[in-house]
Parts: sequence; C-alpha cells; structure tokens
Amino acid sequence: MTTSPRQKILIVDDEPDIRELLEITLGRMKLDTLSARNLGEAQALLQRERFDLCLTDMRLPDGTGLDLVQHIQQRHPQLPVAMITAYGSLETAINALKAGAFDFLTKPVDLTRLRELVATALRMPVAGGASSSIDRRLLGDSLPMRNLRKQIDKLARSQAPVYISGESGSGKELVARLIHEQGPRAQQPFVPVNCGAIPSELMESEFFGHRKGSFTGAVEDKPGLFQAAHGGTLFLDEVADLPLSMQVKLLRAIQEKAVRSIGGQQETVVDVRILSATHKDLDAQVSAERFRQDLYYRLNVIELRVPSLRERRDDIEVLAAHVLKRLARDTGQPVASLHPQALESLKNYRFPGNVRELENVLERAHTLCENRIIESQDLRLSEGNCAAEGAIADLTQIDNLEDYLENVERKLILQALEETRWNRTAAAQRLSLSFRSMRYRLKKLGLD
Repeated sequence: MTTSPRQKILIVDDEPDIRELLEITLGRMKLDTLSARNLGEAQALLQRERFDLCLTDMRLPDGTGLDLVQHIQQRHPQLPVAMITAYGSLETAINALKAGAFDFLTKPVDLTRLRELVATALRMPVAGGASSSIDRRLLGDSLPMRNLRKQIDKLARSQAPVYISGESGSGKELVARLIHEQGPRAQQPFVPVNCGAIPSELMESEFFGHRKGSFTGAVEDKPGLFQAAHGGTLFLDEVADLPLSMQVKLLRAIQEKAVRSIGGQQETVVDVRILSATHKDLDAQVSAERFRQDLYYRLNVIELRVPSLRERRDDIEVLAAHVLKRLARDTGQPVASLHPQALESLKNYRFPGNVRELENVLERAHTLCENRIIESQDLRLSEGNCAAEGAIADLTQIDNLEDYLENVERKLILQALEETRWNRTAAAQRLSLSFRSMRYRLKKLGLD
C-alpha cells in the first residue's frame, strides 16, 4: 500500500527562533518543511524543490518578502505565498496582497491563525480546473469579459479583500460567487448580505448575533452573519449603504477577526474572507464623509470592475440566446428566435439596467411575440435609451452649428460620467481627454 507524499512548506526567515517555531507547528500538522535564511537561499530551493506553500518574513538580509512574492508570481504563479509582517504594519501587508500574496500574518505569530491560514492555503484547487465553470456561468467572449475571467481566476487564489465595482444589474454578486467557488473556501459557506435592506436598529444583531434575553424579543441565542460565514466568504453587497455607526463596528470586526454578540461577554474568533460591492462611487462617498476612509482601505485592497453591458455589446447575442433557452425550458415552449432587426435594436440600446434589464426585456418579449419570433416592437425598448450610433443629423434641422455641437458634446460627456459613476478622471480617459481639458469642458458646459 502506497501513501501519498506529504505536502511541503518553504519557510523563509532570518530569525532561528521563528523558523524553529514554524517548523515545529507545521510538523505537528504532518507537513514537511524546508527553511531558508534569506532571499537567495529561498530562490535556490524554489528552483530545486516543489512546494505547496511559502511562508516568508517581510524583512530579509538580502531583500524583502515583496521581492520573493514577485519572484514567485513570475516563476511559480500557482504557489501560494503568505507574508509575515511586524505587528501593526498594515500598509506592508496590503502591499503584499496587491503584489499577489495569498494572505498575511503579524508577529508575534498567533499559532491558531497560522494553522487556519496553512489549512486554507493547502485546500487551493488545482489551477485551470475552474476556468470551464467560469466560462459557463460568465457568458461572453468580448475583451472585457475575457479580462474579467482572468482576474477572477487570479483573485480566487488569494485571501485579499476585493471591492467589486459596477453598475446595478451588471452581475457583481455572480462575480463574488465565482471568486468564492474557485478558491480554497469553496466547500465553506458563501453568505451574501444586502447592507441596504437591513433596518439600522437590527444591523448589529444581524451581523454579530445576539444572546437570549439581551433585548426585548431576543427569545433565543442567534448567530450573526459573521458566524454563519466562518471558514467561508461574507459578501457585503451595497456596502455604501451602511450607516457610519455600523461602519465603525464592521471595521473592528475585520481588523480583529473577532466579533462579540449583543449581550455576549466574550469575543468569538471568525475566519472569513470579505468581498464587497456597491453601484455607488465609494471614492465620492469617502470625500463626502459618508463612508469611513479607514474602512474603505480595508475593503478596497484590490478593486475588480465589472463592465457594463454597453461596454460589451458583442456579447448581447450570446446572452440573449442563453436567456431565451432558459425561458423555453422554464415554460415548456419551443425556443423563440430573435428577428435580425430585433437583435440590432438590442445592440443599439444603452441598457441602463445591464444584464438584469436584458433578461426582463426578453422575458416580456417572449410572452408577447407571435410564432416564436421576437420582433423589434415586441422588445418595447425605451426610445430615450436607444443609441443612434453613426447617425448624422439632418442639416435642415440645425439652426446653429455651434449650439448643436455643444449639445452633442454635453450628451457624450454626461454619458461618460454616468458610465464611470461620475469619476471625472475615468470619464476623461474614456473620452481620450486630459483631466485639464475635461475640467475646462465641464466648466464651459455648466456641468461642474
């Protein structure tokens, strides 16, 4: 009977005491270890041996842990690497996560936290096995979608908090689920919560739980969302809707990795990965002092933007075909087809509600159409959101060319601002303008 080889961990630290502590702890977990005292020794071992995880100190005699993270990202991208930093070096830890580190630990090393981190890292799925699942559920072959799938695959191999930005209806929760399902926490709970749907007076109880008798109506102990997501992922949708008082408590829970139920005397350690999303511009919310800057930095370690449907019009045909097949299956009817003019109408529509609106439009048209063929009139698209791309105005309708051009310029700038959630820098880039030119035009058009 053959036994499977034990998993092997690379430890990189110039302090003998730390190396010995990590070796003993991992040995008790029935893991093999090899140690390096500096960057050069670590690189040599990586060239000769195969490892399942690397634990590295930030400060090394001949470089930094960030140097090692970058080396591993370039030469051994499937190897998870965790950074060990001095206590309180949050900025260093965040830089490591942005560089591609799986997770981080602070000194003095908490052995319980170490064991949790190692166990999670060693559950990492085999690279490449997830891509087919992403392709099936995140439809479209446009460049924005190909890039999005690559980013999801990369972020699934990290424990960094991810802020998912994008318009309403663009699929932010689906993206969050895919990040969870392709990562090492896939077998643990995925707990989504709409922060804007919880009454403010119930928010603390919903997030952290309560003990029986802690307030009127608390007839039994109730765990909160953090406890429910223990070992898995907590997805905070519409996080910008959290009141400031709750933002303080959420920040502490994320920093301390522990929560205290209402009426409870002791804190409960929780191990959750935080993903968050909102259709609002969080930068603007921070500037308006409606969202705490320190919480913003904890949530937005890495930002992942989900493209709007307007940015991937080439995907509309495949998305529509998928929706129509699903509708036929649900209703037990033959699959309806789109008339070429109807498909063209969909491609020229702005879709302010994105994929969710496309689904609603097709569901209505599926009911109204005759002979299982969806015509343009069956779509009932709002004329105000139909893009007349390439259309040239009738010269007889133009009284003043300067006024006409100014009106076109105003519409294009407003559209760019809407599509970037009023981020002026991003809107300027989309229109190939310098920020200074953008600011001048906004002032000239009375949009500043």
